Amino acid sequence: MGIRHSAERVAFGKAADSVIKHLDKDYEKGLLKIVDLTETFAKDRFTPESYASVRKAINEPDNKWMQYTKRIFNELSPNVIRTTMMNLGFEAMLSGRKIMYESREKYQCNVTWLILMDPTSACNLHCTGCWAAEYGHTLNLSFDDMDRVVTQGKELGVFVYMLTGGEPLVRKADVLKLCAKHKDCIFHAFTNGTLVDEQFCQDMDKVGNLSLSISLEGYEEVNDGRRGEGVYDKVMEAMDLLKAHGQLFGTSICYTSKNIETVTSDKFIDMIIDKGCRYAWYFHYMPVGNDAAVELMPTKEQREYIYHRVREIRGKSSGKQIFAFDFQNDGEFVGGCIAGGRYYFHINPNGDVEPCVFIHYSNVNIHDVSVLEALQSPLFMAYKEGQPFNENHLRPCPMLENPEKLQEMVKRTGAKSTDMQSPETAEHLCAKCESYADTWKEKADELWNKNH
Repeated sequence: MGIRHSAERVAFGKAADSVIKHLDKDYEKGLLKIVDLTETFAKDRFTPESYASVRKAINEPDNKWMQYTKRIFNELSPNVIRTTMMNLGFEAMLSGRKIMYESREKYQCNVTWLILMDPTSACNLHCTGCWAAEYGHTLNLSFDDMDRVVTQGKELGVFVYMLTGGEPLVRKADVLKLCAKHKDCIFHAFTNGTLVDEQFCQDMDKVGNLSLSISLEGYEEVNDGRRGEGVYDKVMEAMDLLKAHGQLFGTSICYTSKNIETVTSDKFIDMIIDKGCRYAWYFHYMPVGNDAAVELMPTKEQREYIYHRVREIRGKSSGKQIFAFDFQNDGEFVGGCIAGGRYYFHINPNGDVEPCVFIHYSNVNIHDVSVLEALQSPLFMAYKEGQPFNENHLRPCPMLENPEKLQEMVKRTGAKSTDMQSPETAEHLCAKCESYADTWKEKADELWNKNH
């Protein structure tokens, strides 16, 4: 990428080494140096107030987020810390984002910050209501497919790659091979956790650029009721192993009308923190598939509850030492819908390029087009033209809260269902969301207008 990039990476690396070397004393000095370097590399990326706020927090030893950061530095493997700082911090957040914005201007299309892809549709479990099962269980992206996506992505400024499925760790050898080949990228796998063992933890530590989100829907009875007997215990064992090896991981939690209070309770949050989780990704249940259980969609009251509750968990003074993010209710922080290549898109195990992991429609396949050509395809351009789909970012999705928008885009672009087993029309999918969207609208507008 040039001499300047190499020089900047070396300087950032020295600052990272300084932080790691002085964990017991003066690590705040190292963090301040990183802030200084960030401001030098990406001065106009953030406001002067943002830099000042971070510097202030670093100098506050009782600040919750500083305590959280210090725990990470003290408890994670040094290789994981350094690699994450370099690949996520420098390459993805600083250097890569600059290239990303330049690519958007050059090609006049959405250019993404991360790519989500499925190494396989195969899974060692058979979870009730799993959307991934809609694709079938015999599909795979080859290593060469994934390698090509990453290589092309980096040219556009993409250095973050997330893996789901199926169960991506069914392909753990290829996943690790991909991490080793692209040492400047950060990889993140959504996994059921049952295939994590001692050897895999050692392999993760060796590459340093792979983190995990482990699926968890509650305690043993609820979790095993959906995923199978004994899975909860295996997840707990996996977390213990990952923590012992200093690996970076958290949870991926699908909240429904049945589990929403449990998975946001103090008891549950404290448990996953104690197990070593650094983050909790909360995903709203989506009624994807012809046989989707519509009754699992949260009520208006439940959605308002989690809107407030996640903000409590993140609270600076009384919150928990874990980063919680609710993708459906945190749209205000990212400008609404992030799909369609605005900040991410999805490649399913058949190679179909989809705007969202929950939107199973496509115009193109990665076996036939490049990453850039996929971003320029009709459906993705329709997303770009339509975003934001609602000025109220508590109603961000073109399916869940604005179902007429997805129907129109699919019809206009001629996108086809990518469901391998039971193709679902956009009309059928969106009809399941119409009542929900109407019910949520009043409360969403009330919350939005109160704070904006």
